Amino acid sequence: MKKILTLICVSALGGLLTLGGYMLFVKQDEGHVAVEQVSELPIYVPTNTTTTFNGATNVAPNFVEAAEKTINAVVHVKNTAIVSAPMTMQDLFFGRSQQRAQVGTGSGVIISPTGYIVTNNHVIQNANEISITLNNNKSYMAEVIGTDESTDIALLKIEADDDLPFMAFGDSDNAKIGEWVLAVGNPFNLNSTVTAGIISAKSRDLSGRNLQSFIQTDAAVNPGNSGGALVNTNGDLIGINTAISSRDGSYIGYSFAVPSNIARKIVNDIMEYGNVQNGILGVVGGALNSKAAEQLGTDITEGFYVSEVTADTGAEKAGIKSGDIIKKIDNQDINKFSDLSGYLKTKSPDDIVNVTVIRDGDEEVLPVTLLRPTTYIVETIGSVKNASKKELKKFGADYGVKISKFDKNYKPYWNKNGIEEGSIVTRINGKKLYSVDDAENALKTRNINEPLQIEVINNEGEKVVYNFR
Repeated sequence: MKKILTLICVSALGGLLTLGGYMLFVKQDEGHVAVEQVSELPIYVPTNTTTTFNGATNVAPNFVEAAEKTINAVVHVKNTAIVSAPMTMQDLFFGRSQQRAQVGTGSGVIISPTGYIVTNNHVIQNANEISITLNNNKSYMAEVIGTDESTDIALLKIEADDDLPFMAFGDSDNAKIGEWVLAVGNPFNLNSTVTAGIISAKSRDLSGRNLQSFIQTDAAVNPGNSGGALVNTNGDLIGINTAISSRDGSYIGYSFAVPSNIARKIVNDIMEYGNVQNGILGVVGGALNSKAAEQLGTDITEGFYVSEVTADTGAEKAGIKSGDIIKKIDNQDINKFSDLSGYLKTKSPDDIVNVTVIRDGDEEVLPVTLLRPTTYIVETIGSVKNASKKELKKFGADYGVKISKFDKNYKPYWNKNGIEEGSIVTRINGKKLYSVDDAENALKTRNINEPLQIEVINNEGEKVVYNFR
């Protein structure tokens, strides 16, 4: 009996120990597993997907109003030129040449109810006949009022019975990078095409010679869009679509427009003077970057460094000096040369601009009066300058411009014929030259098929006419 009681107690004690171990280890693990499962659930952080701009909700842009305001003011431009056809063996044998009509197309923008149209110079270059088709399919013959090859802008005129829909110039200086824009034109002869994008950059130069200052956009622009409108969401004309950057000639993401402020100035000059009136600052130099700043011993990496000031220019008279860094003209920041050249293209001779320069670490604002250019590039010669009375008297001349620097490709030819730097050019295509403006006008009014005649006084004081084709 005693053994039985002992066995029962031992069994009971074993059961108690087993139950205690279960509660201590297994139950605790189960609770731990439950906590781990809860911690693996996704954690949701409250977010705000609505953005505001100046206190207003920022919604997707609506281009309908801008498109409706502008589409009827953009026209289709057809350029018909007479060109030489490929020569056959019969043509060579009989010494003849055949001609054929060549047709090019583009776009244009009506800028006045009386029928003035702005387009690209390359759209109508060498045209024998220019036809304009409006968005309502009415067609008119156009007259070329004037062109400017350097900015690729041309002004046309059509005569219509009624006032035409037109587009007002906007202020391209106020256009911002990231701003929505529309390109309106006639790509691939598809009339009235509207594409959208944003302004990707400003003051772009594609020439590599600091001659251009384009607005860059990612709005789709293709062949036929040239001369069309770049407009903002208000329907204001802020550029004339001009070029694309492409390997195959079609749009791949980059397009470029002449800023409206430059186009407007060109148009106004052509209307008033018949040619473009450029105002020059009178500085020579280059844009700053890290490498240039290190070489020049400055910590300023943006701006235009003045290496030389041209004599008898507004810059010299205003006190700009070699070593100055131009940071701003009027309210426009100058970070590279195309910023400087682009803004100056909107100005005229005798305009006054406020130039902000950094000199010896100090900032100074100098008012500069822009003057007319005193030099001009003449093809087959090089640079010519206005000649002083003393320089003319040396050659016994009453008029003419001075050769200041030869084009390196033509220098051996001129030197061989007794013409040197400092010699006087008296006529181009029979027109007397009293200033570089006359030289510019003589070349711009020359027919493309007309030979180039240049009259120069050689070292022996003789006037000799040279012909170039």
